[in-house]
Amino acid sequence: MAIEQKRTEDWYRLDLSAIVYPTLQRRDFSSVYRLSVLLKEEVDPAALQQAVDQVMPRFPTYKAAIRKGVFWRYLEPNNRPGPFVQPDVKNPCQPMHFKGNNRYLVRFYHYGGRIALEAHHSLGDGTGGMCLLMTVTAQYLRLKYQIQIQPEGFVLDIGSMPDPEELEDAYMRYADARVCPPRPGEKTYRVRGTMEPFYTLNIIDGIMSVSQVIQVAKRYNATVTEYLNAVLIYALLQKQDQEKGRRQRPVKIAMPVNLRRFFPSRTLRNFITMIYPGVDPRLGDYTFPEIVEQVHHYMQYYLNEKLLRGDITTNAETQRNPFIRVVPLFIKDFVVRQFYTKVQDKNSSAGLTNMGALQVPGSMKPYIERFDIYMGQPFSSRTNCAIISFGDVLTINFASSIIEADVERYFFRKLVQDGIHVKIESNRSQSAVP
Repeated sequence: MAIEQKRTEDWYRLDLSAIVYPTLQRRDFSSVYRLSVLLKEEVDPAALQQAVDQVMPRFPTYKAAIRKGVFWRYLEPNNRPGPFVQPDVKNPCQPMHFKGNNRYLVRFYHYGGRIALEAHHSLGDGTGGMCLLMTVTAQYLRLKYQIQIQPEGFVLDIGSMPDPEELEDAYMRYADARVCPPRPGEKTYRVRGTMEPFYTLNIIDGIMSVSQVIQVAKRYNATVTEYLNAVLIYALLQKQDQEKGRRQRPVKIAMPVNLRRFFPSRTLRNFITMIYPGVDPRLGDYTFPEIVEQVHHYMQYYLNEKLLRGDITTNAETQRNPFIRVVPLFIKDFVVRQFYTKVQDKNSSAGLTNMGALQVPGSMKPYIERFDIYMGQPFSSRTNCAIISFGDVLTINFASSIIEADVERYFFRKLVQDGIHVKIESNRSQSAVP
């Protein structure tokens, strides 16, 4: 009770990444991502609701509502009833309106053995969301099976106060480079497709062996992330070649980088930046090994503390500018929306994120089958790809709002050609699946 009383006094300005997401909000679009864990036994909804109720107070930046001030948006404590556990839906990551759902910006779903969390990106990134999902899952398993699970990794101690570092805007701590590098601005190839009806999100999952993927990646002298980035670029190049009569453009992938790998922080809020591996087919035809090599050297060059610090600093300068700080929020929203629509969203052909190999406390492992992660509904007509692994199970989850699945088909076909056995699952009709 003491923890809850203290938290009612807290409010948080949106972090450096989070300030963008509400400006992109539309009736038919929200920046919502989804994480899920598949258990080996069917979920008990009552026990899951009890676990959610017990865990949410430990995450004050998720047990929050978004509010609008004159100059900035901020998060305030939300003590309304909820969030309430619901049966899962066919089309996930539906728009999340700020005044709906008792103002909660998180949802919990269940279906069979699946526990799913959907969260608005204004609250935090996939690392923060995974901490919430895994802490809820651990508490559910404690309640359901009376097992001992020690706080470890993504599982936090729900009896402790949040560490102040969990609640910080870590961008502002590390935005101290002496120069602000320019942002990339060249237009890239964009997939053309037939938009699905409102609220429709097409999901295609590829499930495969981690060891098989590692073995193939090694054949190309690449990491798993480099190899899968190259496969997606290869698929997009094939899609562009298929569209005769259009001017060729560079193919680039928007790839979030977890900055906690380079800058020590325990923040549960957003702490990511974007890099853009890709190739320019106007320079000539690329073989697949050449694409892998290009991606490999790009990653080797950009994934270092100095360049990432410069990127953070560039993004932070606008928030630190004293003139911008006093500009009314509605003007900031207009400017940010125009920049994102006309510049930022055109910098990439698709999105790809790799959450890597997930580690859980040993006592939880016997109960877990696999994990899934979805970047959610794309802002424009393209596909998003998300990767996560657990044990020897690697899942690649595509999410798209267009009917055509050519990119996904080329992607999985390449994996099979390289000798990787892929099991496909989807919420689409059988004829639409690769």
